[in-house]
Amino acid sequence: MSQGQTGAEQRLVTPGMAVGPSAGKRAGSGIVAADNQFIATQLGWLQERNNTVSIDPIHAAYMPRSGDLIVGMVAEVRNNLWFMDINGSFQGLLPMSLAPWKVEFGAARQHMDIGDVVLARVQEVDECHNVVLTMKGVGLRRLKQGAVESLPVQHIDRVRGPNNERLQRLRDACDCRIMVGENGRVWIDGSSEGIKQAREAIHAVAKAAHHTDIDTILNELEKNMKGDA
Repeated sequence: MSQGQTGAEQRLVTPGMAVGPSAGKRAGSGIVAADNQFIATQLGWLQERNNTVSIDPIHAAYMPRSGDLIVGMVAEVRNNLWFMDINGSFQGLLPMSLAPWKVEFGAARQHMDIGDVVLARVQEVDECHNVVLTMKGVGLRRLKQGAVESLPVQHIDRVRGPNNERLQRLRDACDCRIMVGENGRVWIDGSSEGIKQAREAIHAVAKAAHHTDIDTILNELEKNMKGDA
């Protein structure tokens, strides 16, 4: 395998690989400096942005942080709380006190049951990795319609683009409401055709993000949707 170098073509690098001189540059995520060289510490694609060299990992797990907007799914219901699948190593806990409704003890299942999908925020993450969620806040709610698609968390910023420009283009092209959770789940709501187009575009991004310009995917989508109009 060739050594990872910066340039127009992205290079796959492996842990321990020397990826270039460190002089005049900063080490970002997945990179350490040693003996005037940058060394990769994880498997992924070499990136250089604003004089910072980093690794865009092939696989990354969602690590919850306070304030994250997430799309969760009810995995278990207790008398006074819901356990949420948040697409991470640990489940999220939504106590009835942080639900958007007045919930009586023992009546949690009347408001949400297993399999229901919600838009929530991470309230806190403690040292034992307990993740507490809240649905008290503007826009946080149970999602009763639309579709949920998965997106590798390392590609979230690629879909959003600078200042959410790519995400807005996707919304406009498909005429859909689209919310991207920090946990790698995407909620899409619109016409059946719009949802289908959005899901296909997200699949294409996830599959080809490292070797295809995402703007090319969006350009093609916009062209197709205009042709169908």
